[in-house]
Formats: sequence, structure tokens, C-alpha cells
Amino acid sequence: MNYAIIAAGDGSRLVKEGVGSPKPLVCLNGERMIDRLIRIFCANNAQSISIIVNEKMAEVSEYLKNKSFPVKVNLIVKSTPSSMHSFYELSKILPNSKFCLTTVDTIFKESEFSRYISEFEKDNISDGLFAVTDYIEDESPLYVDTNQDMKITDFKDKIFDSAKFISGGIYCLNSKSFEVLEDAINSNQSRMRNFQRALIHNNFNIKAYLFSKIIDVDHASDIAVAEEFIKTDVC
Repeated sequence: MNYAIIAAGDGSRLVKEGVGSPKPLVCLNGERMIDRLIRIFCANNAQSISIIVNEKMAEVSEYLKNKSFPVKVNLIVKSTPSSMHSFYELSKILPNSKFCLTTVDTIFKESEFSRYISEFEKDNISDGLFAVTDYIEDESPLYVDTNQDMKITDFKDKIFDSAKFISGGIYCLNSKSFEVLEDAINSNQSRMRNFQRALIHNNFNIKAYLFSKIIDVDHASDIAVAEEFIKTDVC
């Protein structure tokens, strides 16, 4: 499995709230968020890990350049206007095979993630498997509509009557999705959720995989919440 990490945001909210480290280098229970992801990926059959960091985060790019890893790590240092544009840059170096993409501040249970990756690795029918959760604490959640077989039928910005899940920000896909991504870029789309909608509109078979809880570290207060959540993980 190939993995990709979007670590190109500026973490402005954390900075304003007094967090001194750039977001990828923030520690959770003594482990930097970027290191935690890399460790988890390596434990789940990582063949390569591709990471994008913005140009303003020299501390992060230097940290990664000076660190040794058990698998090949490809680093892009480039500022982009959105996470979708960051994904586009990563798509240029990702192998033409299955991959898993996430943002650096997405916190999940390692045990659930391992089952998720295993499910996608053995799936030869679906075009993708997206993490969803019914734990809704996001400031602007993307609601996910599914059928009874957990096939995703739509992504919606606003809650609807039968809403059960929101996007968890972890995406397993195959390289077939790169064509849809390029079309989204060329049509001046600017949000990851618009790319996700485009996949459905282009008849991609995307399934949802339920995680009990996924936390985004956007605020200083989220750090303690994430640390306590990680401690509850049982393999």
C-alpha cells in the first residue's frame, strides 16, 4: 500500500492559541503527529509515503529531510491554495496503484485503521473506500449519504433527515481517480469535498467504512482530547 499525507496547512488557529510547534510537529503523548502517521503506515504494509509540506514550514521540511525512515518517503515542499491542490501535487508522484491519503491532523484508532486498510487491500471491486464516522464534532462537517450496502451516493454540506455519517478525512483510492482530480483542478474547483462529489458524479464505486471516532486537531484544546482518545485504543 502507498500512503500520502497532506501537511501543507499553516495551522493558523493553533498558532493564535499559543501552540509553538507547527501542526505536523505537535506532540500527542510524546509522539509528533507526522511521526505517528508514518509509524502507523509502516505497520500497515507501506511501500512508500508521500508528504506535502508548505514552503513556510521550513522547520517541518528540515525535520523530515534529516530523519531516516524504514520505507521510501517522498517530500514535496510547496504552498497550495487548498487540500485538493495539495492532493493534486501528490498525485504527480504517487504510483499508479492503490493508495491511502489523509491530512496530518487526522487522529484515529490504530486498530480500526488496520482493519480499514486490510478491507481495501482485499477489495477488488470498489474504486475507493472512505472513512466515515457518526461522531460529529467538526466545525463544518461534510455529511455522507450511503445506501444500505454502504455505497456512497452523495456528499452534502448540510445535515439532512437520514444523515448518519460525516467524512472522516481518510481516503483509500486507486489511481483511476487522478483523472477526476485533474478535471476538478482544470475546472477551478477549490475544495476536497468538490473532488469527492465529482467521483460520485463520474460513477465511481466508493464505499464508506465506519470508524467509531475521528478527531481533527484544529485547536489547542483538541490536543488533550486527542491524547485521551489515543489512550483508549486497543488492538
